[in-house]
Amino acid sequence: MFHRKRHRTTATTAALAALLLLSACGSSDDDSSAAETSKSAAKSNLVAIITPSPDNPFFKAEADSAKKKAESLGYQTSVASHDDDPNKQSELIDAAISRKAAAIVLDNAGADASIGPVKKATEAGIAVFLIDREINETGIAKAQIVSNNSQGAQLAAQEFVTAMKGKGTYVELTGKESDTNAGVRSKGFADVLSQYPDLKQVAKQTANWDQQEAFTKMETLLQRHSDIRGVIAGNDTMALGAVAALKAAKRTGVTVVGFDGSPDAIAQIKAGTMRATALQPAALGAERAVEQADKYIKTGKTGQPEKQAIDCELVTAENADEFGVFARR
Repeated sequence: MFHRKRHRTTATTAALAALLLLSACGSSDDDSSAAETSKSAAKSNLVAIITPSPDNPFFKAEADSAKKKAESLGYQTSVASHDDDPNKQSELIDAAISRKAAAIVLDNAGADASIGPVKKATEAGIAVFLIDREINETGIAKAQIVSNNSQGAQLAAQEFVTAMKGKGTYVELTGKESDTNAGVRSKGFADVLSQYPDLKQVAKQTANWDQQEAFTKMETLLQRHSDIRGVIAGNDTMALGAVAALKAAKRTGVTVVGFDGSPDAIAQIKAGTMRATALQPAALGAERAVEQADKYIKTGKTGQPEKQAIDCELVTAENADEFGVFARR
């Protein structure tokens, strides 16, 4: 018995040594490919979709679109919200790793705070596809698909200038400082508005993408600055908060421009209480992420650069009927 056991052990050791030798002879690309294949074999058919709160119609639209597209391609899906809480986001990504998801489609909870969790998923062999918001590092996510926020902000700002006739006092409401989109949009506004010296910005405050916070901030600003003639906001949710505050204060004739292209904002444009919004195609970005995830799962490549931008469209009273839920009809 002893000799037979020793014979089996020797044979097993020899086989392992031969396997290691073959691995050593291969290139690093071969090693990486083999590792990825091994990881892929253990994966489920799950695409995990993680976004901020669906209370915001933009985030609901991208989650719904990603889910629909993934299921049409034969994947199971899970949809969850991190509510812009980096800790909750980490827990959701850990859950996706535990479930051996095939891919994660993520609208992240912070450009810096999301780097670690995205890296963790990638190191676990799960491809991560970012939508709407970028992170402050490249080479980790397989794709970062965002709206062209600078282009969209400039479109919105130019329409704001036209409505204001190039003069008057205005306020700007900005988004979360941890979200790169907030800074990019604000800069896009400034790139246009700074060219008009008769436009005077009397206040610039963050309302953190939130409608109630925008309402409260706008109430205070109207008390401090009775001559406000315009409001330009980093998203439609804040613009709608400003519209509500103006209505409560019985203020008319104030130009309000937003960003997102939400159905509620388009309804206000049709009603004449908002001037315009820059529509960012939430559905298209989410669908592209899923399509590229599917291609990556099947081929190991997306066929696209990591950073991708989709142009926004200006929505005004003249073309509002042409748009549906964050997309052209």
